[in-house]
Amino acid sequence: MPDLPLNKRYYTIGEVAEMFGVSKSLIRFWENEFDFLRPHKNSKGDRRFTPKNIEQFSLIHSLVKERGFTLDGAKQEIIRQQQFDKEKAEALSSLRNLRSFLLEIKQDLENT
Repeated sequence: MPDLPLNKRYYTIGEVAEMFGVSKSLIRFWENEFDFLRPHKNSKGDRRFTPKNIEQFSLIHSLVKERGFTLDGAKQEIIRQQQFDKEKAEALSSLRNLRSFLLEIKQDLENT
């Protein structure tokens, strides 16, 4: 992602295109290709990208433009990353629960 501070609530499609050095039409195309990239639209239909939308776009841009993934490959990689993140969170939760259980046993043993 460009090293720009994302301090605004919304960014126009033109600002996003300038940030990444891509065309507005590419942004609109990727919006149609990637279900999770859904910027807000105002009453006139103008796209308004949040910092989260820009992070999502940055991920797609990194995979396709920098790492050379095809669009289908990028979609699969995003799904793989999401699955990995989910499994990692579940594993961390299990380890925290185990740690709590072991600390309880330790306290019980110390109190006897």
